[in-house]
Amino acid sequence: MGSRGQSPPQWNHTTLVEFILLGFSDVPDLQGFLFGLFLIIYLIILMGNILIIVIIKIDPSLQTPMYFFLGNFSSLEICYVSVTVPRLLVDLCRQNRSISFLACATQMYFFLMFGATECFILTAMAYDRYVAICHPLLYPLVMNSRLCVRLAAGCWGSGIPVHIGFTSQVFSLPFCASNQLNHFFCDVPPVLKLACGDTFTTEMLVYVVAILVVTVPFMLILGSYVNIISTILRLPSATGRAKAFSTCSSHLTVVALFFGSGIITYMRPKSSHSVGMDKFLSLFYTIITPMFNPIIYCLRNKDFMVALRKLLLKWSVL
Repeated sequence: MGSRGQSPPQWNHTTLVEFILLGFSDVPDLQGFLFGLFLIIYLIILMGNILIIVIIKIDPSLQTPMYFFLGNFSSLEICYVSVTVPRLLVDLCRQNRSISFLACATQMYFFLMFGATECFILTAMAYDRYVAICHPLLYPLVMNSRLCVRLAAGCWGSGIPVHIGFTSQVFSLPFCASNQLNHFFCDVPPVLKLACGDTFTTEMLVYVVAILVVTVPFMLILGSYVNIISTILRLPSATGRAKAFSTCSSHLTVVALFFGSGIITYMRPKSSHSVGMDKFLSLFYTIITPMFNPIIYCLRNKDFMVALRKLLLKWSVL
């Protein structure tokens, strides 16, 4: 990244029209293995989330706000991983890993938008659990279908204008000299490393957006679960406590995995960034966590497992 005191005439300007995604080119012997591994993970994510969506749609017992948001979350996960993984798979099979400015900006925009939507959807799911456990008598009245649709629409739509502006800000920076992006997709930190001149304003904008999109939703979820856990602990029945914990534990696990890696990536000081750590964390929240989400939600949810067994029995009869 260029020094902050330089004036524009001193830069060695080159009009860049594309980046080169280095990805995992530093381990050429592992290209075939990585392709197979990421392809399997991608198929697991697709099949797992499609299965969740299908079961929620066809099982009458799952027509509740909790599963409505889970269906939205599964649809979002398919979109989220499809922004980065197909491109990564193609790059692992070819020598030319160039990506145009427009394609890079588009990938960054959709990645950030779907990531923000995921933060908001997880917050809406936490609110649903908060009302269900802390105010069970008001639950049918509060979490009506109109509110659920509005919450979901707000989650999907609220990240669009923010990240159009943010992506435009990043790509309006001057890029000079190297066009080699030492990453497997167009994420914010590696792109900013190639920018010239004063990037302080953009870096501050990264923190502001991260606070609004990641930290605030995380704190709201944390607040919800403090109330949820204190309410559960006051339940007189051990069976009731176990059931309440089981409906919340899967969501809390997903929240910890997703927000934990996101906060570490975008909120830690720039001086602590390293290429290896950035790639590992990015793999974690772009591929690994989405792979575990269907498994966590399916295996830890008794109602869902019952619905899955019913579906499998129907298929076996046909």
